[in-house]
Amino acid sequence: KPFGHDLASARALNAAVHKVFPESRVFRIDHFLGKESVENILALRFANGMFEPVWNRSHIDHVQIDVPETLAVGSRGAFYEQTGAFRDMVVTHLFQVLGFIAMEPPTSLKAKPLITEKIKVFEAMRPVDPSRVVRGQYDGYRSEPGVAPDSQVETFVALEVQVDSWRWSGVPFYLRTGKRLAESRQVITVAFKEPPRSMFDGDEELDRNELIIDFADPGSITAHFLAKVPGPTMRLGHAHLTFRYGESFNSAMGLEAYQRLIYDAMIGDHTLFTTSDGIERLWELSTPLLENPPPVQTYAPGSWGPPAVDELIAPRRWYLPEPQENHAAGPSP
Repeated sequence: KPFGHDLASARALNAAVHKVFPESRVFRIDHFLGKESVENILALRFANGMFEPVWNRSHIDHVQIDVPETLAVGSRGAFYEQTGAFRDMVVTHLFQVLGFIAMEPPTSLKAKPLITEKIKVFEAMRPVDPSRVVRGQYDGYRSEPGVAPDSQVETFVALEVQVDSWRWSGVPFYLRTGKRLAESRQVITVAFKEPPRSMFDGDEELDRNELIIDFADPGSITAHFLAKVPGPTMRLGHAHLTFRYGESFNSAMGLEAYQRLIYDAMIGDHTLFTTSDGIERLWELSTPLLENPPPVQTYAPGSWGPPAVDELIAPRRWYLPEPQENHAAGPSP
């Protein structure tokens, strides 16, 4: 990975592969798609009547897909100099996760209908706007083995993605990933629009209606909502409900991501694999950024990236780092 480094190289690589194998015999592995918690997005959305009716622009304010990493590039410096965070993580992984979050219900979970709906999302995505991208490089990266002393390669990237479909028009998707950040996490945040709260005196500023999908193995789903704080007055406080894979199911029955994908390839199941046209579309969307990247900004190891990342999402805020929530707000009883 990545499969190519731009649209032209991806097309050339696909053409070379297709000279030997038909597309039906090609399995391009993205291990994120083999994760139980990522595949569970389909069950969460389409098997539960409580979620799909509100999974649209009328109820969702924005979506975040956040994959920070604490590790440095280490011995992969020479590789990273040829790729960077955007090619390594966004085109390869995060766009695929976005496809699962944003896709329309497929007619079945077989390969063709599911892949068709995911590619429709890619077709509806706007080309990446360089002005809505933050590129960063951690202090010390240029001293890593294999890295140029004047390198302008990004080790961090955050961007806004717009999906021009009926379901998602006007709902921004914020993607963030990078090396040497404060935590290693894999988190999707679905932030719901807030209702008017004029009846709750003093609690208008509370705004935690979110569904948090943690897709780091073994995975969890947490719903953040507001509830009444015990006492003689009506005061709102933050509350949550959490489903954890490891507690609800026998996780020993599951397969590791690569195990699952290799098994699927052996039985000829393309459901969780990327396709030539899907990959080429993602590189096409990425072309404006690749041709006109904004300058890299330095950030301290152990931070959450350059300060501009908060400006990108403003007036909203990133879910990570998780806030130290007050359990109640509003006037004391």
